[in-house]
Amino acid sequence: MRQKAVTVKQIKDLDRIAIEKYGVPSLALMENAGRAVAQEVCKRLKRIKNARACVVCGLGNNAGDGFVIARHLINAGVKTKIFLIGKGSQLKADAAVNYKILKKLKYPIKELRRVDSSFLKDLTNASVVVDAIFGVGLNREVLEPFRGCIEAINARAGKVISVDTPSGIDATSGKIYGVCVRADATVTFSFVKKGFLKGAGPKHVGKVIVADIGIPVKLKGRVL
Repeated sequence: MRQKAVTVKQIKDLDRIAIEKYGVPSLALMENAGRAVAQEVCKRLKRIKNARACVVCGLGNNAGDGFVIARHLINAGVKTKIFLIGKGSQLKADAAVNYKILKKLKYPIKELRRVDSSFLKDLTNASVVVDAIFGVGLNREVLEPFRGCIEAINARAGKVISVDTPSGIDATSGKIYGVCVRADATVTFSFVKKGFLKGAGPKHVGKVIVADIGIPVKLKGRVL
């Protein structure tokens, strides 16, 4: 039976109720999400000798997922480059927590102000690029330097896995906010999003994998 697709509001409400009413820690959900994506990445790298990954993060919660993914990839022995579009000081809440974990572990994080030659080189050389720039909450035009980074990913990356949703798409309507990552696969959380199935969605999401991140089943029933 085909799983129901949900809107951005529905998935945000589901997460909020799990956190606020039932006490599921938001950091636990982020850890579960990042681990799920990292496992999918590792599956795809299993037969590649000297595999390399690039994890490209924005400034919202999606970036926090990206930092968790990077940590798990490094733990698995994958050579991983971590990019942050912006400054670490701009991160908040759970994303900032996971950023600080990487900094304490002394894992290098390159802050990007613009697309540069080293970023382009790393994208080109990567076995897989993880898109953790924007999550399902995006609702405005993509501006620089994010736009340039997305265009570079589309131009240079061989394989791309997007975290929860390809960066640049409206996850409810399938509308593109100027530019959008073209993913080979999207690891989305809890439910498929409606925007994956309409508008420009089908051309950008690639293969969709739905990951369980620990939302209680009784809550999921509210949107089934």
